[in-house]
Amino acid sequence: MEINRDLSLQEKLHILADAAKYDVACTSSGVDRKGKKGYLGNSVAAGICHSFASDGRCISLLKILLTNHCAYDCKYCINRCSNDVKRAAFTPREVCDLTMEFYKRNYIEGLFLSSAVQKNPAYTMEKMCEALYLLRNEYKFNGYVHVKAIPGAPDELLAAAGYLADRMSVNLELATADGMKRLAPNKNHKAILRPMRMMTDTIAQHRLAAGKDAKMERSAGNRYLPGSIFSGKRIEAYGGVQGQETKKRGPAEAVSLPKTDEGQNAAGMAQDRMLPVQFKKADWNRAFAPAGQSTQMIIGATAETDYHLLKTSQHLYRQYDLKRVFYSAYVPLNEDKDLPALDTPTPLLREHRLYQADWLLRFYGFQADELLSEQRPDFNEQLDPKCDWALRHLEQFPVEINTVPYDMLLRIPGVGPRSAERIVRARRYARLDFDHLKKMGVVLKRAHYFITCSGRMMYHIPIEEQFITRQLVGTNQKENWQIAHSNEQNFRQMSLFTDFQVQA
Repeated sequence: MEINRDLSLQEKLHILADAAKYDVACTSSGVDRKGKKGYLGNSVAAGICHSFASDGRCISLLKILLTNHCAYDCKYCINRCSNDVKRAAFTPREVCDLTMEFYKRNYIEGLFLSSAVQKNPAYTMEKMCEALYLLRNEYKFNGYVHVKAIPGAPDELLAAAGYLADRMSVNLELATADGMKRLAPNKNHKAILRPMRMMTDTIAQHRLAAGKDAKMERSAGNRYLPGSIFSGKRIEAYGGVQGQETKKRGPAEAVSLPKTDEGQNAAGMAQDRMLPVQFKKADWNRAFAPAGQSTQMIIGATAETDYHLLKTSQHLYRQYDLKRVFYSAYVPLNEDKDLPALDTPTPLLREHRLYQADWLLRFYGFQADELLSEQRPDFNEQLDPKCDWALRHLEQFPVEINTVPYDMLLRIPGVGPRSAERIVRARRYARLDFDHLKKMGVVLKRAHYFITCSGRMMYHIPIEEQFITRQLVGTNQKENWQIAHSNEQNFRQMSLFTDFQVQA
């Protein structure tokens, strides 16, 4: 279908903002940059995402597609070439004008720019780079920019985007080679992982040149967690994409992601990056994607287990130093024999549990093999993953809150990194009781089943899996219902026009 070039800017915005709503971008910027004379805007590491939709998606970025005209025919995508939908495309200058006008009105604090593949990856990435170059240099926009890289685009265009954006991402989409072959025949993991590796190496080189560690910053608490996936001790990769030969692995075990070139790893590829001729000397002085890179996986379109998805995420964090892995619950939009039926409920609660498990990997010192296994490959959706783990390891509980080590503190349901730090500091001076813990932020309605204070539990209860499971499910019932039914409004895209009572 041809792009309708007679559309007004407002009509394009309506089409392309709605088409972008399935791209996940709910993350803080991860980069600090002060205002600069002659430029408009700044970027704050912890402040770019001030407001979120009820399903957790960020609404403080102008989130748009450059175009929804796509040459690919991915079965799960609303913008696939075989779908009869309205098509539109922004010019690079229209992207800049929209960003500046929305920013001046205090509607947004940054730009999230993605795109379908128009004509070919090189053409699409060139247009995106042109928009970013104009925004940074002609419009003097100094705020946060997150751009989606297009797999298959030339390296020099990916490099150009990295110098202009704060964060880049390449969507893995599907975690298995078989799922990719069936649902996205125009894509493959090798083409996706090559730019991901290039960005990892280039970011590392820039960080080393600036006197920083090559790896992205992580939570300071990880230094006290010997089992953290980010610890300096490297062990064999846990996760990856299935469907490739490896040495002596179980039939259901995830394997390593493929290398990015024929028989050659992409380490060091960034040394010879070339930039477009329009780049000035000042552009070289910018850090390359200082907020790091992220990726996204679709949940529920294929039959991957939570175990495989989590192991894949763990591998991406370790081998590609990703800042975030996002999980997008599949919304049934297209009718196809290889997809779930149109009346299949969107797995929002499963998505929520995967985000919670991802948090346990990044901040709590857990590893994927501890949370799930081949024998138990999926989470109990009625319980959060930490409670689920604790119930399967009741032999380790209850623990004495006044003596338990920091890494074990973080494994107690209801105890987070901040409350664990407060406990460690406070118990140096006095013995703690349950009232103290409540004031420190411990969620006692979950924690009291697993701890003692001075040898006594909060209530006299049996340490028995079925009993505690019933109690915790009852505690979480309201929250679980709200998450599972949060799509009853058919995923209405957050709109600046309706929210501010502006007539479209």
